Amino acid sequence: MKPKLIINGAAGRMGKRILSLAIAAAELEIVAAVDSKDHPDIGKDVGVLAGTSPVNVKLTAAYPPAADVMIDFSAPAAADACIDYCRQNNVALVLGTTGLSDAQIEKIKTASQKIPIVQATNMSVGMNVLFELAGRLAVMLGEDYDIEIVEAHHRFKKDAPSGSALTLAGNIAAATGLAWPDCLVRGRSGKDALRRKNTIGVHAIRAGDITGQHNVIFSTLGETVTLAHTAHSRDTFAHGALRAAKWLIGQKPGLYSMTNVLGLK
Repeated sequence: MKPKLIINGAAGRMGKRILSLAIAAAELEIVAAVDSKDHPDIGKDVGVLAGTSPVNVKLTAAYPPAADVMIDFSAPAAADACIDYCRQNNVALVLGTTGLSDAQIEKIKTASQKIPIVQATNMSVGMNVLFELAGRLAVMLGEDYDIEIVEAHHRFKKDAPSGSALTLAGNIAAATGLAWPDCLVRGRSGKDALRRKNTIGVHAIRAGDITGQHNVIFSTLGETVTLAHTAHSRDTFAHGALRAAKWLIGQKPGLYSMTNVLGLK
C-alpha cells in the first residue's frame, strides 16, 4: 500500500508543481490537497489544476481523517493549524513554508517531540550543498573577508530576505562565531552606511518571475570569491520535498533538515 500524502497549499505555485510531480511519480497516494477555504479553486479536481489528467481528488479546505505525511508550502498564517493537525494525528510533516514567527518555530520544536518533521527553507539538493559550503568557506578565508548575501525572487514573494538567505547567514555566523542575529545588516541606506566589521550583509531583490537566485560574496582587498545558486524552475524544490516526504515515513520523532534527508550529515 502506498503511503498517504497530504499537500497543504496545493493551489499555490509550489503546491501545483508538487501535485504534478507526485501524480507522475505515483509513489505516494494523494489523499488530500488543501488550501484556504476562500480559494476560488476549492472543489476542483487537483489533477486538472496541476495540468495533468483528473485524479478524483478535489481541492479542499479540510484535512482528512488520516494520512502518513504532509508536505506544507502554504503561508505563515496557515502554519499553526497545519502543525496542530499533524501533531494530533501522528502525521509526519515536511515544512517548506518560510517567514514563520519565533512562536511558530517553538511550536515546531515541541511538535517534533511527538512526530518526525523535516523543516527546510530550501529543498533543492544544490542549495543544501551551498548551505554546508558557505560556513566552511567563511572559516577557510578568515575574518579579513567581507561577507554579503544577495538573493532574488519573483515579485509575489512576501517575506524578505528569503529563508534561504537567512539560513546561509546563520550557518556562516555559527561557523565563524559571529553573534546571531545581531551580525545581520539588512540592506543599507543613508549618508553614513559604511560597512561594519563582523557583519553579514543581506540584500533582497523582488522582480518578475525569478524562481530563486542566491549569491554569497566573500571579498577582501585584492580578490572576491562568490558561491552562487540559481534555481531554473520550481521542480527542483518540488522534487526535494517529495524526496523528504518519502524519507520521513518511518523516522523517529525529531526535527530533521534536508542535510539529513540527503545524507550530508
